[in-house]
Amino acid sequence: MLKSFLALGALLAAAPAIAISLAGVVHAQAVPIPRATFIADMDTQFRKMDADKNGQLTRTEIELFQKLTAVAEAQARNRALFAQLDADRNGQISPAEFAKVAAPPPVANGQPMIARMDSNRDRQVNLIEHRTATLANFDRLDTDKDGVVTPAEMKAGGIAPR
Repeated sequence: MLKSFLALGALLAAAPAIAISLAGVVHAQAVPIPRATFIADMDTQFRKMDADKNGQLTRTEIELFQKLTAVAEAQARNRALFAQLDADRNGQISPAEFAKVAAPPPVANGQPMIARMDSNRDRQVNLIEHRTATLANFDRLDTDKDGVVTPAEMKAGGIAPR
């Protein structure tokens, strides 16, 4: 038994994520927890991680437990989100229910484009102005002047490559 406690102590020192989940047991409750209860909770947590039940936790067992815990938490969040979205509780999310989640589209603003391309300042951009401004940008990005803009040239020019 003492060996298990020593192994758990080493585990807590080496694996902060597990220590946080164990500490969560303490902080999740609003009432004081007696030492015996805390030890029982720690032992339960240890047994959950000890997949081969040999009284020793390996890195593989700890990582498997962490992965399974993360998946279970993600699934719980997904179920909660689904329940929140399924307003009529019919087990399906309709397009109308889903639309309530969708982020609104960004506000359209043509002013920056007009300011950049409207060379004659008539508050409109014609095809020639558009081509002139666009080709000027292409030429600015094509630093080696080979008629091709590479992803590296786009990145260097401050544009995310597609």
